[in-house]
Amino acid sequence: MKINPFPYSDDNKRYHTLSYYNRHKFGTKIFKAVLDCGFSCPNIDGTKGIGGCIFCDSGSGYFTSGKLPIPEQYEKEKERIFAKHGTDALITAYFQANTNTYAPAVKLSELYESVLGSENLAGISIGTRADCLSEEILDCLERLNEKTCLTVELGMQSVHTSTIDFINRCCTHEEFLDGYYRLKKRGIRTCLHIINGLPNETADMMLETARQTAYMKPHAVKIQMLHIIRGTRLASLHTENPFYILEKNEYIEIVARQLELLPPETVIERITGDGDKSKLIAPMWSADKISVLGGIDKMQAQLDSWQGKLYSAD
Repeated sequence: MKINPFPYSDDNKRYHTLSYYNRHKFGTKIFKAVLDCGFSCPNIDGTKGIGGCIFCDSGSGYFTSGKLPIPEQYEKEKERIFAKHGTDALITAYFQANTNTYAPAVKLSELYESVLGSENLAGISIGTRADCLSEEILDCLERLNEKTCLTVELGMQSVHTSTIDFINRCCTHEEFLDGYYRLKKRGIRTCLHIINGLPNETADMMLETARQTAYMKPHAVKIQMLHIIRGTRLASLHTENPFYILEKNEYIEIVARQLELLPPETVIERITGDGDKSKLIAPMWSADKISVLGGIDKMQAQLDSWQGKLYSAD
């Protein structure tokens, strides 16, 4: 009997899609309600740095208003989602803008739990930094994990110290690993963000980031191309001293090779960017998401490649 090399797919994809995960866990597609708690970040307010990561646009909570209470933001997002996808749509409350564990644990519990019991809520996703996870906050997240389907998203971007320093992350890779493994010890589903095309990184460096990510065995990963967004420090740097930007075919090949390294059970929650096109400076090819997705599918088929092909658990 021939073994299916990509078992986490029922739609001809050669990687473990979020769509597959959601269909098998919830029985349907899930939509995200983007929420903004109005938090800052220790890399913005001077606690660890100033100005944030050079590509930071303070999260993409452009659907919502951080001035509204969280339950009201959820209701506005629910109406948007219902209007487009119908009133049976299931929703994840996505605490996205800036660092969403950057407050006392008591306040965080109040904010997170304010959406529990909301209509059509399937779970909660929280975007944060690995160095903003005190034991009290981890206790809060562990309690929340007992009440709903929780995912904590961590921006890793790269494993390379030279890149981490250049992008002004102000969180060492060692600090990142400490936060990640403490989440993992608590049994909390975690999604790691990887960015391809960061300045001065080679294809081999991007593959090494994927290789070390595979060793960490995360529940989920988001992969995207670096976006140069109007108004960011990255945009100013690129204007002053233009750096190389990956071509579409290069990005597609790198992603296909990264997927080969990742565990097959790791959910690929994103495989290309989905930024605000009105502020995108480069690369413009990344705005054609369907073309990039199709290119990855085609590349995998041509190479007879699939997620986990080169993965070793040893």
